[in-house]
Amino acid sequence: MKAVALTQYLPISHPESLFDTTLDRPVATGRDLLIAIKAISVNPVDTKVRAAKSNIESSPRVLGWDAAGVVEAVGPEVTRFRPGDRVYYAGDITRPGTNSEFHLVDERIVGTMPASLEFDQAAALPLTAITAWEALFDRLHVPTPPRALPRKSILIVGGAGGVGSVAVQLASKVAGLTVIATASRPESIAWVRQLGAHHVIDHFGDMPAQLKSAGFPNVDYVLILNDTDRHFPAAAEMIAPQGTICTIVENKEALDVGLLKSKSAGFVWEFMFTRSMYQTADMIEQGNLLGEIARLVDTGILRATSNEVLSPINAANLREAHARIEAGHVIGKLVLKGF
Repeated sequence: MKAVALTQYLPISHPESLFDTTLDRPVATGRDLLIAIKAISVNPVDTKVRAAKSNIESSPRVLGWDAAGVVEAVGPEVTRFRPGDRVYYAGDITRPGTNSEFHLVDERIVGTMPASLEFDQAAALPLTAITAWEALFDRLHVPTPPRALPRKSILIVGGAGGVGSVAVQLASKVAGLTVIATASRPESIAWVRQLGAHHVIDHFGDMPAQLKSAGFPNVDYVLILNDTDRHFPAAAEMIAPQGTICTIVENKEALDVGLLKSKSAGFVWEFMFTRSMYQTADMIEQGNLLGEIARLVDTGILRATSNEVLSPINAANLREAHARIEAGHVIGKLVLKGF
């Protein structure tokens, strides 16, 4: 089967950072599905895993953690899907990735594709939808369905990115929160407003001052989707007493969580690979929530977040996608389709 892989961890400008290759087609066993990949999308995790370092792989390593496709075959223990089903999922960071013609994935972290979407639109959603859903409802414990007034508020730092594009929609349209999103360019400001943000501030400016100018002395929740080190002090200042901050981005320096003590405020992490990495007892919840995302899309509550499609799926286009993700100017999701 065709695949895009690496053996060395190189800058994306290097022609061997990602290369086209041919690998053996895998065989489904246990609870695995064998998926014929139709479309994939690229996330910051792809670029972080691929980033330059001294490691060398003894055999080609395939990256990629977002896909939509058709079930080709199933393992003997599979109960949720059958060949021919159209599915979408974000995969498991401990296993080979989705940048190949065929891919194995545990059925528990797979969902049936939204019926109203094409493969390229569906491939944009899984990783970001799972991350946004878990961050809001599992980590921050935002109530759903929304409770009665007073209406709570959330600041989403990095609202125009992949996760932010879903989080803004879930927070405003499903949870009923007042959403303040951050964006810095005219096109990204317009994007988050279209998705449902009620207010927009610039994360390159003085966020606490901008928040107060918008009429919010503080917010009940803060969701940090980029540069935790830079944004944590401001988040600690902006969070309401007894509020909670969640981040999905690793920190490089120690965070001063003591800033939260007097407010009895909480700080939590969201990492969407936790359930598959540790084979948690509730691993199937990721498949279930992808089913709920599909329902919300098909009923018009949520919209797809793909903003550009490259074709075909090959090393040249994946290197281009990685370079653009690393530059930090992608709005929504960047998708590749067809081998």
